[in-house]
Amino acid sequence: MSQTQESVREDGIIASVSGPVVTARDLDARMNDVVYVGDEGLMGEVIEIEGDITTIQVYEETSGVGPGEPVENTGDPLTVDLGPGLLDTIYDGVQRPLDVLETKMGSPYLDRGVDAPGIELEKEWEFDPTVEVGDVVEPGDVVGVVEETVTIDLKVMVPPDFEGGEVDSVESGSFTVTEPVVTLDNGEEITMRQEWPVREARPSATKKTPRKPLVSGQRILDGLFPIAKGGTAAIPGPFGSGKTVTQHSLAKFADADIIVYVGCGERGNEMTEVIDDFPELEDPSTGNPLMARTSLIANTSNMPVAARESCVYTGITIAEFYRDMGYDVALMADSTSRWAEAMREISSRLEEMPGEEGYPAYLSARLSEFYERAGAFENINGTEGSISAIGAVSPPGGDFSEPVTQNTLRIVKTFWALDADLAERRHFPAINWNESYSLYKEQLDPWFQENVDDDWPVERQWAVDVLDEEGELQEIVQLVGKDALPEDQQLTLEVASYLKEAYLQQNAFNPNDMYCPPEKTFAMLTTIHHFNDEAFKALEAGVPVEEIISIDAAPRLNRIAVQDDWKEFIAELEADIQEQLRELY
Repeated sequence: MSQTQESVREDGIIASVSGPVVTARDLDARMNDVVYVGDEGLMGEVIEIEGDITTIQVYEETSGVGPGEPVENTGDPLTVDLGPGLLDTIYDGVQRPLDVLETKMGSPYLDRGVDAPGIELEKEWEFDPTVEVGDVVEPGDVVGVVEETVTIDLKVMVPPDFEGGEVDSVESGSFTVTEPVVTLDNGEEITMRQEWPVREARPSATKKTPRKPLVSGQRILDGLFPIAKGGTAAIPGPFGSGKTVTQHSLAKFADADIIVYVGCGERGNEMTEVIDDFPELEDPSTGNPLMARTSLIANTSNMPVAARESCVYTGITIAEFYRDMGYDVALMADSTSRWAEAMREISSRLEEMPGEEGYPAYLSARLSEFYERAGAFENINGTEGSISAIGAVSPPGGDFSEPVTQNTLRIVKTFWALDADLAERRHFPAINWNESYSLYKEQLDPWFQENVDDDWPVERQWAVDVLDEEGELQEIVQLVGKDALPEDQQLTLEVASYLKEAYLQQNAFNPNDMYCPPEKTFAMLTTIHHFNDEAFKALEAGVPVEEIISIDAAPRLNRIAVQDDWKEFIAELEADIQEQLRELY
């Protein structure tokens, strides 16, 4: 954090302690000020002021803290440090770098009250200026570039709250983040480090309608339920249905420049897997380490509940910083249900009037505030950047009617509903195609038509229609059996089975199938459509369904995904399908 205990003054004393909620008397503070509580200086934030009683949510465990201990006010809101060093770093919910704290303490078990800046203040970075003396710069303008990682160049910008002016002096070379690299004629000094309040959105010029997809490499997402760069999505599902795995896959393969992964109240073993695996993973698009474009925020379920409430704001503020540079950022929040539960616990300790299922009445407003900070933006410096926010939701028992899921649905425009039944059948990704939807399809179709094929929306609609019809037919099959159906409907069921098994399923352990580019996604769908058309021609010519589905070429539809040379495989397969079916009549 930017605040240090040396810069604060003692202002009040503790009156009462209730878990992470502490009240103080005679504290000279404003809403959202950061304070240090008790003899150990535990970090907290002012959340309510009534007369001379100030209520504070503390970001650390408060056991042993009692009335009469001092409370010290910094006079500043909760802020994050922004600058080089954010990537390839793992933070807790209030941007304390966990590796730095471990080194400082000499143990992975952290003492209370320990603190460290969000970025290294003493490390020197090579600054390459992009402005000269006499140039006029405004808030948000880029004044230089720093190679932050092998993948990402950080652009040093005039802070949004500066006035701007004419460049009086500029230097290149190695500097720490606190040393001025550009000085303006009005005396303002620009460093590589900025500070920003986490609960305040960074300014932008305009919010635009997103027109480009966030390509995920997952066929069911890109092909049927796409999300835009700058879009919002929810992934609800019960325990074990694959929410975290889906987000891991998106973090690895999505064509975003920057990944911000917020582990918000998830199980420690899942965050351990992320922390262990991500540094070892290779970025498929560059070949560099995946962490070179990733910032991790880890706040597991056994960490203090108040820090969980703040971690999503920390993540979205970091995302906005890179958006301002013109980057496309993908933010994963896993999970917003745990975030909502943290709000519920703090609200109950404040004795606020509860809403549905005990959640605070402002649950919907807080969710909206978070997701509305995503979007495709024209920045104040003229560049364009985006933040795509993808939040996992963990409804108890998989009940999508519970408040967090329902309030999220009112906000996001993409809904990827995970299904426990599909997961039990080992169908992955376990996304239910009947319950999921995307409201971005029409605005993204022009991009897919221009960059993949003009028939993209036509083929997608055909797949949706077949799956819808299959769902209706399955209800009849359960009553009377498959053999009682007319032959054309039996054939539709067979085609739908290839859609589900060959197209909608994806093998994360196969190097040829873990990522599927849009071109391959489209080609696989058109091949199944080709089989459908040829099969119905044979059926109309009087060929029995059993003979149609028994041709040698049909099972090869299930092997397209794992082929090295899938283009050649598809060309041969389509020719064989046509030849073998036409031989039957």
